[in-house]
Amino acid sequence: MKKIMNWVLAATLICGASVTTSCKDGQASEDNPEQQVQSTELIRTSQSWDGVELPDYFQGRPELVAVKYVFPAGKKLGWHHHVAMNYGVLVQGELTIIGQDGKEKVVHEGEAVVEMVGTIHHGENRGTKDVILYMFYLSQKDLPLAVQHPEIPLE
Repeated sequence: MKKIMNWVLAATLICGASVTTSCKDGQASEDNPEQQVQSTELIRTSQSWDGVELPDYFQGRPELVAVKYVFPAGKKLGWHHHVAMNYGVLVQGELTIIGQDGKEKVVHEGEAVVEMVGTIHHGENRGTKDVILYMFYLSQKDLPLAVQHPEIPLE
């Protein structure tokens, strides 16, 4: 039974399936909610937040990168673009992402966001508390996570 529960847990983490079975003393139990594995799919898309289709995967060996960002209240990031696809979950605060075309997306606490690829944009914390954001990059070795554009002034 323990092997089955481990398999269910692994499948849940990999596939995002909703599982509400719990395990107590090596036995499956439906009456112990404290030990239930639950999953909630936050996002499933093939588009970035601005509605643009994501590019095809790179050829060759992938490099997966996870980064925790903390944006202090009032902080603005400089203009940049991403070479690799990336997405994340905002766990605290609100982050406003602004495209060079002026289009904006406000990401709220608990929401997932898929970043633009190849399109210049920047982020701002317009709130009063720090933003905490976990981002996941589908990259390759030696590719930058972001390419900065210091020649474009922030307003």
